[in-house]
Amino acid sequence: MDEFEPVRSEDGQEAPLPIGLTDLENAILAKLDEDKAQDIVLIDLRGKSPMSDAMIVASGRSHRHVGALADHLQRLMKEMGLGKVKVSGLPHCDWVLLDGGDVIVHLFRPEVRTFYNIEKIWSVDSGHRTDSRA
Repeated sequence: MDEFEPVRSEDGQEAPLPIGLTDLENAILAKLDEDKAQDIVLIDLRGKSPMSDAMIVASGRSHRHVGALADHLQRLMKEMGLGKVKVSGLPHCDWVLLDGGDVIVHLFRPEVRTFYNIEKIWSVDSGHRTDSRA
């Protein structure tokens, strides 16, 4: 699998990936980029929360796109040995949550993501944002 494209800061400048990015995190980010997810954000939760090491937030263009992203990530996580991943939000596909243990993925339709704005809650001092599909 190819390396994920460089993370972009909010001003569009290339920023390095956080040190210690796991194989799972890299694989999820690469798959989301490959599947044309929008506004992919990685939030490092190490030392901030005991529930997970990282949170990834991304948007799909429609209900169908969000559902496809979720399906592809479920398959990827299973292939990486996580077994059956806990998923919430199907079949509506407004907000789908995939709980991979060390990595939690939130997939939104853009207007739902704007309404909840969860990355603002969790991303204090994070700054790990990709703007590859603005």
